[in-house]
Amino acid sequence: MRSIVLIIPLLVGVSYSAAVAESHFFEETRARAEKGDAQAQYDLGQMYYDGHDVPRDYAEAAKWYRKAADQGLAVAQYSLGGMYDLGWGVPQDGAEAAKWYRKAADQGHTAAQYSLGWIYYGDMGVPRDYAEAITWFRKGAEQGYTMAQFMLGVMYDRGHGVPQDDVTAYMWVSLAAAQHSSDRATLDEIEKRLTPEQIAEAQRLAREWLAARQ
Repeated sequence: MRSIVLIIPLLVGVSYSAAVAESHFFEETRARAEKGDAQAQYDLGQMYYDGHDVPRDYAEAAKWYRKAADQGLAVAQYSLGGMYDLGWGVPQDGAEAAKWYRKAADQGHTAAQYSLGWIYYGDMGVPRDYAEAITWFRKGAEQGYTMAQFMLGVMYDRGHGVPQDDVTAYMWVSLAAAQHSSDRATLDEIEKRLTPEQIAEAQRLAREWLAARQ
């Protein structure tokens, strides 16, 4: 029993020390953010978004994302786009979401490229435009972003924005399924329509795509 009594204060001390360290980190991050440090502004937004060291506050998160986004930080632009997309901390506005996703996507941010494609695909705040959707899905897919690869495959599968092409659809969905097992069901559905020769061709294309990026 004596050993237990001795351990408890030590655990409390560790917890207290961690809390103090986290509090100091928040204050240091806020101080840098208020001085205009874009990365600190984004980090502070994340703290408010996650409720880390402070109560969760989406409006405050959006405010700090915007400050960093206005300075051109791609991840902050993407995050601000997401807030408008979902209506968290700001009024829901698909056009505004698309604007910020595009700023990040133009800098090569893969999740933003996928999200911008999805907005155009889903007719969410901007007119549906399959050609624009496939442009952004392709950009994300070519960088290896799994969800973009899956959606690019779906576009070929359905003939949305491109001529319908089962082999190319299989190629892209197989690349996604290799990283995300839940995509396997779609791959199986496409496979039912293919000949063994078409499957072999799609697999060859997938191998060549992977080899070109090693």
